[in-house]
Amino acid sequence: MTVILRILLWRLIAIFALLLGLVGLLLPIMPTVPFLLVAAWAGGKGWPVLEAKLLAHPKYGPQIIAWRKYGVVKRRPKVIAIMMMSGSAIMLSFSPVHLAVKLTVIGIMLSVAIWLCLRPEEVPSNEPT
Repeated sequence: MTVILRILLWRLIAIFALLLGLVGLLLPIMPTVPFLLVAAWAGGKGWPVLEAKLLAHPKYGPQIIAWRKYGVVKRRPKVIAIMMMSGSAIMLSFSPVHLAVKLTVIGIMLSVAIWLCLRPEEVPSNEPT
């Protein structure tokens, strides 16, 4: 793959993630920060100016930096994500989907919820954000 195509691919991923993040600003059921994390990651590979703008953003920049340095996920987004996954699991359990699919999807959501609970909630006190 040529360098130009690679840069274009990273930029498309960044734009797509950024658009999903913008939708998350408008819809309370859709997260914003995870998509901004992806946009910053893809931007770092093919669009450094976008990455720099996201990292400098007054509200989301510190969250992106905290995630990159320490894997920090604040408590409120953790609780919201786990509640949303729990609601989805409950609805899925009553749906007419095959049992194996139900168990697989619920197992994935449970794994993500456990992983999310194990993430630190704050930057270590001896480190700046």
